[in-house]
Amino acid sequence: MCGIVGAVSTRNIVPILVQGLQRLEYRGYDSCGVAVHTGTELVRARSTDRVNELQQQVDAEHLNGVTGIAHTRWATHGAPAVHNAHPHFSHGSEAATRPARVGMVHNGIIENHDELRAALRARGYVFASQTDTEVIVHLIDSLYDGDLFVAVQAAVAQLHGAYAIAVVHRDEPHRVVGARAGSPLILGVGSAQEGMAGECFLASDAMALAGVTDQIVYLEEGDVVDLQLGRYWITDRTARPMTPAQRPVRTVQAHSGAAELGPYRHYMQKEIFEQPRAIADTLEGIEGIVPELFDGPDHQRPAGGAHAVFKAVDKVLILACGTSYYSGCTARYWLEAIAGIPTQVEVASEYRYRDSVPDANTLVVTISQSGETADTLAALKHARGLGMAHTLTICNVATSAMVRECKLAYITRAGVEIGVASTKAFTTQLAGLFLLTLSLAQVRGYLDDAAEAQHLKAMRHLPVALQSVLALEPQVIAWAEDFARKENALFLGRGLHYPIALEGALKLKEISYIHAEAYPAGELKHGPLALVTGEMPVVTVAPNDALVEKLKSNMQEVRARGGVLYVLADADTRIESGEGIHVIRMPEHYGALSPLLHVVPLQLLAYHTALARGTDVDKPRNLAKSVTVE
Repeated sequence: MCGIVGAVSTRNIVPILVQGLQRLEYRGYDSCGVAVHTGTELVRARSTDRVNELQQQVDAEHLNGVTGIAHTRWATHGAPAVHNAHPHFSHGSEAATRPARVGMVHNGIIENHDELRAALRARGYVFASQTDTEVIVHLIDSLYDGDLFVAVQAAVAQLHGAYAIAVVHRDEPHRVVGARAGSPLILGVGSAQEGMAGECFLASDAMALAGVTDQIVYLEEGDVVDLQLGRYWITDRTARPMTPAQRPVRTVQAHSGAAELGPYRHYMQKEIFEQPRAIADTLEGIEGIVPELFDGPDHQRPAGGAHAVFKAVDKVLILACGTSYYSGCTARYWLEAIAGIPTQVEVASEYRYRDSVPDANTLVVTISQSGETADTLAALKHARGLGMAHTLTICNVATSAMVRECKLAYITRAGVEIGVASTKAFTTQLAGLFLLTLSLAQVRGYLDDAAEAQHLKAMRHLPVALQSVLALEPQVIAWAEDFARKENALFLGRGLHYPIALEGALKLKEISYIHAEAYPAGELKHGPLALVTGEMPVVTVAPNDALVEKLKSNMQEVRARGGVLYVLADADTRIESGEGIHVIRMPEHYGALSPLLHVVPLQLLAYHTALARGTDVDKPRNLAKSVTVE
């Protein structure tokens, strides 16, 4: 969600800015833009099309500069339109027709924008957009007195909400100032070579700078950073303007090649088929179940590491959003059944706004693909503020804010996920959560050697099992041809497969725009059965577990009302295809790990249904990949 790139150099940085935006396209956006300092003035190009169209504008207008900023926007305040696209300019008070003085890009949401807007209008500032961002750029202009760094420091002190910003000024041609609070922002440190005198870069994601620099500084909450040729300066929100804050420079390999589409039609398709490798990578090197798998970075590891924490806790609280929330819901069944530990799963965006009962002996587990999910980060901080200090994250990005904020961590190795609808991130989260379950079970005395060996054998076989499930794609395509003509669908599951039904419904609605709901199958007669007709396909996840006979009864309830069933059944469930019943047989029953296999056909169903309906699979309308605003 929204992307920032900025640069100070002695060479033309427009190609770097545009390439950075292209590498951030996966985050989701509905407009984009770039602004540069030509040496005498600030100029910009903006578009509500894709970055490739912005590139054509840049080429046509011969945009060139050694200092600049760029942005991809996901609309919050104001519709997707050129006048709302970033970068935003301030021309000074009562001077909308004069040359621009300040240019800025912004990720986040400013909560007090209305009162700031009113004050600035009273001073004569003219607003050309409906965005909260334009409030910040005018505010900086109003505070400017010859030093952009000081003006930005003064401006952010007045902001309430979340922001990551990059700012340039007409009178300071070799300077970019950035600041962050609640939204991620990184500094890239270039090298003085080939006549380039110490370039500096800003970005919201290290991937934007892949191939440009691997020397990355992760700015912390409240930091303000000053980028100039050959130097940079960072202060935090409590420091005096000339007192530097020390932030380590890290070597980060952000491989741009991971984002190449290759032979696939869409990134989502590619990522579905990458799941066997992603699971294998996530489990690589695991020879046994030990709490040390979750020890996390050395510099924040608590005394005694994960083992001591796991011994101390007697409850688990899982905080997550969207697909990650459903992985947490699945894990709850594992944690309570296998590890015998009470587990609560909360939607992160709701958790911090209700009165809850904190317990210091709770392990707070956050789950996030990007590690920058604003609602989950805020919920984590809220839990810590209530006195729950034992924190652990399951995350796909080792350098993310989530990993830095938690004392313990397990880094999944799904690789870069470009498609907005999460697939391989979900299954690798499940793999990490199953390892967490086994580790807690071991420490609590619920896991003997024989059970550990059996679970490890099953986990090591997952990549092969997933390949067998992917081979079912032709049968799923036949289902998708039926679904493409529908506008509603119902998904049913029982036990630990109910969250998988929820995830299947989410995938279908995300990318095909078909309205889909999921229910525990036992709840059919308590309301949803009223929706069942021949026009309402009912997808049923039917593993051969203890609840399969109950599930068969629920299926009969659907058939008796003329509903059409689409069943994902294990081979030995004795569920046969017939009139109104379409069955795809899973290659094998996989016990506790069955959710990782049953979700894959649901991913394929959503993908091929969307393909048949002609929607934008990788960039569904109104959605963003990385949700970095509340």
